[in-house]
Amino acid sequence: MAKSYKAGVQDYRDTYWDPDYTPKDSDVLACFKITPQPGLPREEVAAAVAAESSTGTWTTVWTDLLTDLDYYKGRAYAIEDVPGDDECYYAFIAYPMGLFEERFCRKRDDVAGW
Repeated sequence: MAKSYKAGVQDYRDTYWDPDYTPKDSDVLACFKITPQPGLPREEVAAAVAAESSTGTWTTVWTDLLTDLDYYKGRAYAIEDVPGDDECYYAFIAYPMGLFEERFCRKRDDVAGW
């Protein structure tokens, strides 16, 4: 049976949180310092950053089936406390090299500017 588009809201962590992921040598790694809104789970926020800085901003319509989400998505794979800061934490995200254009500086600015 072919995949089909399912409407509705899903938690980011269902797709972009992968604590068992081991970054590949070819991945681009990033560490974000996050100050979340109160009450939001750490994994959901880290996954939201991974999503919105990779494939989560792509249009969610039938075209999703034309790209390989599992390949192109950013993966939030670790969270660590920020020493001396009870509100913030670090989220570690791995991006596949294939997500980036040949002009790497452009995507670097996208990731760093998020």
